[in-house]
Amino acid sequence: MGTNDSGPASEIQSPAQPGKRAGRLAHPHFRKVAIIVLAIVVVGVAGVWYHYHGRVSTDDAQVDGHITPIACKVYGTINRVLVEDNEHVKAGQVLLRIDPRDYQAKVAQAEAALKLAKAQAAAARVGVPLAYGTTESAIQAAQAGVKAAQAQYDRAHLAYLTDSTAGIAYAQAQVSKRRAQAVKARADWTRMKPLMQKAEISQLQYDSYLAAAQSATSDLHASQERLAEARHRVAIDRAEMLAAQAQVGVAQANLREAEANRGQVPMRTADAHSASANVLAAEANLEAAKLQLSYTTVVAPTEGVVTKKAIEPGQIVQPGQELFAIIPLNTVFIRANFKETQLANVHPGERAEIHVDMYGKDFPGYVESISGATGARMSLLPPENATGNFVKVVQRIPVRIFLKPVPTGNNTLRPGMNVEATIFTH
Repeated sequence: MGTNDSGPASEIQSPAQPGKRAGRLAHPHFRKVAIIVLAIVVVGVAGVWYHYHGRVSTDDAQVDGHITPIACKVYGTINRVLVEDNEHVKAGQVLLRIDPRDYQAKVAQAEAALKLAKAQAAAARVGVPLAYGTTESAIQAAQAGVKAAQAQYDRAHLAYLTDSTAGIAYAQAQVSKRRAQAVKARADWTRMKPLMQKAEISQLQYDSYLAAAQSATSDLHASQERLAEARHRVAIDRAEMLAAQAQVGVAQANLREAEANRGQVPMRTADAHSASANVLAAEANLEAAKLQLSYTTVVAPTEGVVTKKAIEPGQIVQPGQELFAIIPLNTVFIRANFKETQLANVHPGERAEIHVDMYGKDFPGYVESISGATGARMSLLPPENATGNFVKVVQRIPVRIFLKPVPTGNNTLRPGMNVEATIFTH
């Protein structure tokens, strides 16, 4: 009986439930609350969509910077180290000093070599006009010598020609004349001899014919002597002519030698140019020595914080040996590795925001550049997919984000810190 009672009762109560719900929905207060809740949900969904629409984010990002390694450029012993690890230094500040005495000696040697080169260059420059003047003087003297020797030869040749022709002919003519006179005088004297013996002429007349014959004979001998002398003079003139001719040859040889010495002028000029080049080389060596000396004082090339200090006074360093590094904290940037699916609408110049967990703050920035290849492709051992066992993996592409001026103090970012990077693409 109880079962029969309960069935009808439940059937009588169930139709009343829809009516109850309808009553609630019809209640104005309930409808207002429902509309408000629905509006809040819609606004929340819209806000979430708007918040995440037009932005891409990644937590695979680090602070990076231009780490400047400080290396030694010369060999030597460290005298003083003027900085400590983690010390902030200014650009141009002296960091350490190396014993400069060896390089000071090299500078002194280079200065002495430069003075010697300058002296040699000055002497070489003076030698050029001196060689030119000496050569020209020698040529002029040789030319004058040639002219004098030629004149002497001409005189000797003329004398030879004169004596060998007119002189000999005149002497021979005189001999012939004197011989004829002697023959006539002797003939007259011979004819007078019988007349003298017959006393047909006086002794005085006879003596005059005898004297005339003797005088004619003496004149003949004299003319013959003069002919012999003329012939001897011709031989002397010929010897003098040949000697003068030889002197002409000597003078011409001297002239050729003097003209050949003209080649010393370009040689001296070349020596002067070589000496000038040696001066330039000595100046360059001096500048190199001074530069090496300047390397004994190591200065900071940029402002930053000293790190990885690995030297102490008294330590011997080699050229190229790294001493420490300087990290300029005012030029740090962010290197964020975004998924390749996130970069479709990312371009250089877009606004970015960097969240730093260390400070719990956000720092503004903008996209400076996007890498030309993925990080895996630029790794030491890039993946090789030619085996056929290819598994598609979303790649990461480095994006460089430049930070706007970061305030100093506790908010300083240091390379290697992990950050979260967000790029706004709308």
